[in-house]
Amino acid sequence: MKVVILAGGLGTRLREETEFKPKPMVLIGRQPIIWHIMKIYAHYGYKDFVVCLGYKGELIKDYFLNYQAMTCDLTVKLGARPKVSYRVPSAKENWSVTLIDTGLETQTGARLKVIEPHLNSGDFMVTYGDGLSDIDINKLVAFHRSHGKLATVTGVRPPSRFGELLLDGHKVKKFNEKPSVSHGYINGGFFVMRRDIFKYLPNNPSLALEQQPLSRLAQDNELMVYKHDQFWQCMDTYRDLQLLQQLWQGSRAPWKQWK
Repeated sequence: MKVVILAGGLGTRLREETEFKPKPMVLIGRQPIIWHIMKIYAHYGYKDFVVCLGYKGELIKDYFLNYQAMTCDLTVKLGARPKVSYRVPSAKENWSVTLIDTGLETQTGARLKVIEPHLNSGDFMVTYGDGLSDIDINKLVAFHRSHGKLATVTGVRPPSRFGELLLDGHKVKKFNEKPSVSHGYINGGFFVMRRDIFKYLPNNPSLALEQQPLSRLAQDNELMVYKHDQFWQCMDTYRDLQLLQQLWQGSRAPWKQWK
């Protein structure tokens, strides 16, 4: 099963970083967030990726083209017959990464439509290039296959940005510092879809997956939610980035399930 990563957005709310790089290339530790996302899937055995490029997509291409050279010891032989020998080949990331230019201002649904020819299996997964979670991908896939509908979206309860006051009149009964949202779920990405989903994706560059396509799927009773109540965090703002960096640097990153 292939994993699609939507990595073409402008990332305007993280302009401190995205002025010069696409959001999926923003570093958490020594690696960009797209690497962390791919490590989550690879941990569960899903290593065939299709990356939808857009804004500054050439930097993502450059990262993967030079990945082995940047992560391994090597010997470079110069002269008339130059040669590069990798001294300690990286076997951990045994990935296949297909990088597709899906347009600079194309919306998420349209990006997915562009890569339709590259998705020739019955089911595939889709996620955003800026969200991390400790989700069990195998349980997600098993849930999707159990209900037989066209699509599954992962519903998450993100942490609140403010403390929550539980009141009895004017008296504070309980104070929760930055709790998870206590009512309802939001779209956390980590989709699983059947190939028939493309019937809901007309050729339209302004087509956002989160609008008409998902709404129609819900109306047709073809969209199910996999509820994930544990860790999930997007990297939407600089504050979000700081939180993820602190978790990683403090060896408290819940999404790091690999060794």
